[in-house]
Amino acid sequence: MLNLHRWDLPYAEARRVQTELAGRVEFVRLEKELQIIAGLDCAFSGDGKRTFAAAVVLRVIGLHGGQVGQPGRFEFEQVETATAQQETRFPYIPGLLSFREAPVCLEVAAKLGWQPDLFMIDGQGVAHPRRLGLASHLGLFFDKPTIGCAKSRLIGTYDEPGSDRGACSLLRDGGETIGAVVRTRSRVKPVFVSVGHKCTLEDAICITLACATRYRIPEPTRLAHQEVSKLR
Repeated sequence: MLNLHRWDLPYAEARRVQTELAGRVEFVRLEKELQIIAGLDCAFSGDGKRTFAAAVVLRVIGLHGGQVGQPGRFEFEQVETATAQQETRFPYIPGLLSFREAPVCLEVAAKLGWQPDLFMIDGQGVAHPRRLGLASHLGLFFDKPTIGCAKSRLIGTYDEPGSDRGACSLLRDGGETIGAVVRTRSRVKPVFVSVGHKCTLEDAICITLACATRYRIPEPTRLAHQEVSKLR
């Protein structure tokens, strides 16, 4: 795990760091077959004074489906869970949420005995005003492939995707493609997928669909969300 900067930065310096780090995000195809995927989610106490994080590690033991028009689904075995909590030290500032959330996420990831091939983060990747949401910020620290899979849109415009599972449309901002709007279950609200680091948008879409085995939310982040909700 890399140590790219300290976290107690003033507003202007944090923005500068975001812009500089965004230029380091790598959009490259995944070459390695995924065997271990970790889901990561964080949350805050009701008064915002404490931040919680949970990581759930899943081993891929099979893939079902995958024909044209029928995106395949991974079969998983859950092999590890870790949690962490910290005092919240960075103020709530829109656009700088990763400075508030990332420290506890890094702590929980450091507790893992398994080494994931990819992290799926409940949050944005490059679908961010300065192209550095939580998934991209963490991906640079992990120096591993990461995907941002958010429940809602932060920025950008899009056409509503088709109603069937696997339908997707591009999420754009100022003429730039920053992510995709992906229907993980037929006739259910889509999720918002973007590259975190070291993958392509096509990879991110395919993996998100493969991880959405039964529910709207992909299994890695769904399980991480359940664990972090227990901490709250």
